[in-house]
Amino acid sequence: MKKKKYCLKTPKIKIYEMLVKRVLDITCSVIAMIVFGWLYFIIAILVRIKLGSPILFKQARPGKNEKIFNMYKFRTMTNEVDENGILLPDEVRLTSFGKWLRNTSLDELPEAFNILRGDMSIIGPRPQLVRDMVFMTNEQRKRHRVRPGLSGLAQVNGRNGISWEDKLHYDLEYISDITFTKDFLICIQTIIKAFVKQEGINEKDMATAEDFGDYLLRTKKVREDKYEELQQEAKKLMEDALCS
Repeated sequence: MKKKKYCLKTPKIKIYEMLVKRVLDITCSVIAMIVFGWLYFIIAILVRIKLGSPILFKQARPGKNEKIFNMYKFRTMTNEVDENGILLPDEVRLTSFGKWLRNTSLDELPEAFNILRGDMSIIGPRPQLVRDMVFMTNEQRKRHRVRPGLSGLAQVNGRNGISWEDKLHYDLEYISDITFTKDFLICIQTIIKAFVKQEGINEKDMATAEDFGDYLLRTKKVREDKYEELQQEAKKLMEDALCS
């Protein structure tokens, strides 16, 4: 069945999206940090013992209106390098402890601070990498009209087990009609998938998700010269964000 296209030229922003959603984000993130403070402490100690320092991993991600922010997670990989000082492949550095953190989504607990700061929301399109964003079409980049989320419609419909096109399609489907009911249902489904079924985020035979640009290059949906050009664009965006 052909997927519905979502044309978002004049999105209608409702009271829930404009005001209530942010109030819920602040309330829930504060409650989570208070109630699960002990869990933050335990995981931080385990990460320090098993993976070393730093305890937190930070990475630049595009947020609302494509403003770049630092997203925080608990580390899941070591910093092992080869004889030339280059980091070893992800599948080598990802430990069994790190896999467990990812499968339970406990590595994402620090994102509560991003939610409190206003960088993210509890529910929304997952923040992708800057180097993913530059490969998106103008239509796909409309996903950045809203705050990225801790979980989203794509995550409860397969997470990284679905194609990039499907992930971005679900993002556009979500932002076409943001409601409390939809957010609540996604929250429930996220809890079931992360803590009951413990579904991992990784693609088959890959330690981490494949970058959008790499996927497009591998499937010959982008030329090599265009790929290199957009990678340089992403690099410049990152440099500009660091200087601002």
